[in-house]
Amino acid sequence: MSLDQPDSFVKHQTVTRDAFLGGRLTLSQPRHGFRAGLDSVLLGAAVGQGRKRLLDLGSGVGTASLVALAHNGELSAVLAEQDAATLALAEANIAENGFATCAKAFPVDVTARGAERLAAGLAENAFDAVIANPPFFDDAAGTLAQDTSRAGARHMDAAALDLWVKTAASSGAGGAEIIFVYPAVHLAPLLAAFAQRFGAITILPLSPRAESPISRVLIRAIKGSRAPLTILPSRALHDGEGRAFAPAFDAIFRGEQRLVW
Repeated sequence: MSLDQPDSFVKHQTVTRDAFLGGRLTLSQPRHGFRAGLDSVLLGAAVGQGRKRLLDLGSGVGTASLVALAHNGELSAVLAEQDAATLALAEANIAENGFATCAKAFPVDVTARGAERLAAGLAENAFDAVIANPPFFDDAAGTLAQDTSRAGARHMDAAALDLWVKTAASSGAGGAEIIFVYPAVHLAPLLAAFAQRFGAITILPLSPRAESPISRVLIRAIKGSRAPLTILPSRALHDGEGRAFAPAFDAIFRGEQRLVW
């Protein structure tokens, strides 16, 4: 559900007010450019129960973090976002949804050197959950997808993606879970970056329908673990030919269930 807000926001952006989790969250986001959707909700819903301190790398307007907070009353969150206009929207969303006491947004370049991230307020070895929905390069379209409203938009090649994973590794405490959502066609460099740094890697393939090719993956790993790789059975978002979600995913998108995997 979208509640249009015609007034310009920061940098003369036109934003919309969009409901998530069956109306439990209402978030402001740009009408044009990257708009949070299913990936962001699934990412936030994938955070494990019992985690206490969450870091959201490249948080955008904060959707994934706020979904995670909505599911876990004991969780606190730090949102790292480089783009000033997007950061302002994230700060507004935190306040307007009642999470000002447990969430904070910082202006941080995820790909910056460690000293620069520390100076920006992003602590190392401090989080027991780190999540990210990095920008990706759409080979078919020849353009960078998901990133037009973030500063420093770039072709997300393997080296740039590796920097995101490196930051996740340095930010996570021992035993932290690291969760990324990413297009399946670009899994190879992401998996390589994870395998260099983490163990207990778990891959959850997602497809639009049971007979469709895998379109997205959720990948989770544990810092400090040496457990082997696990590839879970794929899950279909939709049943049959209609637009209705499969019951398990419908419950997630309505905010009634977490993603258990």
